[in-house]
Amino acid sequence: MTTIKLGFAPTRRSIFSAPDAIKYRNLTADRLRELGVNFIDIDDINPEGLLYCEEDRPKILEKFRQEKVDGLILPHCNFGTEYVCARLAKDLGVPVLLWGPLDERPEPDGSRLRDTQCGLFATGKVLRRFQVPFTYMTNCRLDDPVFERGIKDFLAVCRVVKTFRNIRILQIGPRPFDFWSTMCNEGELLEKFHIQLSPISLSELVAEVKKAIVDGEDVTQTIAYCREHMEIQITDEQLTQVAGLAAAMERLIQKYHCNAGAIQCWNALQDELGIMLCAANALLNEKGIPIVCETDIHGAVTALLVEAAANDGTRSFFADWTIRHPDRKNGELLQHCGPWPLSVAGCKPQITVPLAFDYPGSLTAEAKHGILTLARFDGDNGEYSLLLGNARGVDGPKGRGTYLWVEVENIKRLEAKLVEGPYIHHCVGIHKDVIPVLYEACKYLKIQPDLYDPIEEKVRAYLRGENE
Repeated sequence: MTTIKLGFAPTRRSIFSAPDAIKYRNLTADRLRELGVNFIDIDDINPEGLLYCEEDRPKILEKFRQEKVDGLILPHCNFGTEYVCARLAKDLGVPVLLWGPLDERPEPDGSRLRDTQCGLFATGKVLRRFQVPFTYMTNCRLDDPVFERGIKDFLAVCRVVKTFRNIRILQIGPRPFDFWSTMCNEGELLEKFHIQLSPISLSELVAEVKKAIVDGEDVTQTIAYCREHMEIQITDEQLTQVAGLAAAMERLIQKYHCNAGAIQCWNALQDELGIMLCAANALLNEKGIPIVCETDIHGAVTALLVEAAANDGTRSFFADWTIRHPDRKNGELLQHCGPWPLSVAGCKPQITVPLAFDYPGSLTAEAKHGILTLARFDGDNGEYSLLLGNARGVDGPKGRGTYLWVEVENIKRLEAKLVEGPYIHHCVGIHKDVIPVLYEACKYLKIQPDLYDPIEEKVRAYLRGENE
């Protein structure tokens, strides 16, 4: 799980109370420490520990850069100095949280000490002028529930952005010939988003599998793990191949400094290894190393984003939208040959033979029910977006491979969106509602959030803190 470091740059303006600004600067720092937030202070830059003049701004910028902060928080401890805040945010280039503590009742003589809310209005406008995307957390007190939730959500947004800006995917083999839908534009992904691919041949993977089996130690450990956590319905030799494949892919992920993989899972490797790749994929997916099928690069990107948004060990699963539920109007089957993480399963998985293939080595298990986020990063013709929506697991007919029947609000609306694009039949699911975090992160990723249900105002209301 990723720890996020924030640059803490509380701000004031000279015409309002400096002592009160210092007071709220200290109270805010104490509250962040209480919440366990990792932040870099500026109390060594000037005696007040506040951002209010251009002379200090370059020093603060240099400090935050040296500390490699992942996000910037700008608490307006009184009105604040909007142009200095905007200059710092523009130069730093990380997600920005704009917030200020709620103002007190005016003094008996009518004077006001801070005018924080007014300053937030000003800084928001100047950030827009500087073309700096920012997250706004509602004007509230430090002990309000919305403050804690807003801070945690912003940390999650920073995790998604940090993950997205450091994606390197091991591409194991070209896409299968028949899967034109999973083609991607490698150059465009690099130019637009700095997403890097590390392509290797299938023969390099096969050689690494053989080496891993000879080396033995991690393969032996993986076999023991499989026997403990799965029902084994394949031979010992086939199980050794599964474990060797899992070990080999993990070694190659490390060798090429990648954080996910996309593999041509059929059909060349079946003849080389005598097994399906699904169970080996599942083992890595359970470790938090997303490995997706059919060389779907966009699918691997999606898996990294949703797990970054969760950041609590909840694993995602890579699935096909397949068929409508025979009994539920808005039901649908999510399924794949057997690559889902073990923790997603609602029962003990079996290693067996998948649907539509004669080779062994895939998992069979129905996934847990519950509330889900379903997502898909995709694009074509130079435009990219992130499809987002909720579903819930429901009962349905028995399936093969890894599967889950789900129900959505309106399957016909979703179906049309998938067909009309830019999406395909693949999605990534996770047993957690991470839509607000991913929606907010999109403004920093320079991609369009695309909600398949009309819930945008509900999501925005959550982000505004209206539910607290």
